[in-house]
Amino acid sequence: MNHWRRSVGELQARRRQVTECEQALAALSKVTACFQQMASSLGSNTDGSGLREELAEIRAMAHRIYTGLHRRLIALLTETEQAQEDREQVERLWVLFLSGLETFQKDLRKTSSLQELFPLTQRRDRSALVKTGYSGESEVAARAATVQTPWVCVEDEPCPDLQTQISRMDSLLQEMLQRVNVPVWTVEATQKAWVEVEKEEQEEDETLEDLMQVEVVSQDSVTGCCHHLNCRLSCLLCLLS
Repeated sequence: MNHWRRSVGELQARRRQVTECEQALAALSKVTACFQQMASSLGSNTDGSGLREELAEIRAMAHRIYTGLHRRLIALLTETEQAQEDREQVERLWVLFLSGLETFQKDLRKTSSLQELFPLTQRRDRSALVKTGYSGESEVAARAATVQTPWVCVEDEPCPDLQTQISRMDSLLQEMLQRVNVPVWTVEATQKAWVEVEKEEQEEDETLEDLMQVEVVSQDSVTGCCHHLNCRLSCLLCLLS
């Protein structure tokens, strides 16, 4: 009985860890997307110390998320006793996490290059900025600040500088590929591709069909009124309207 209770407890704890990893991966996607959008303003007329400070804060937030997610996924994938369904789900999270890290590292490299091209160390450096006329990055930063993860308050590791973070991500990606053998081509998706686009197109088609039905009904009602027997006055009113 005690062994059965322990097994159930371990199963629930493992499922809880998988759920936390799913939430953390979703949070990482939102944070890195905000970082990518804000980094596109580097070198423009909206660039400045405020933008670069916000980028550093979002970069530190992403660092806290992906370092904790990396440790948890490694622990889950190295377990020998694990259900096949849970194993497949963790492998899918692993592949998505690996792809997300590679994309985020590319954004960090672009950010480093742009900051070198537009240093902003002196006041006259602002004359080299490109006047794009775009503004509104504070909303993106506020959206990134609302993202929460299950362990962000527990594990608060200091984020390194930009160049060190890029080099450490190289080591992290190499470790991920070496420690865990999860071939990307063996992981199957659980949802159909382009589901959001197809859903939007379906809603547009349904709206168009509803409008056509309303038009047909209105025409039928007018036609029925005008062709009613011995209804000359109604026919005249319909023609005038």
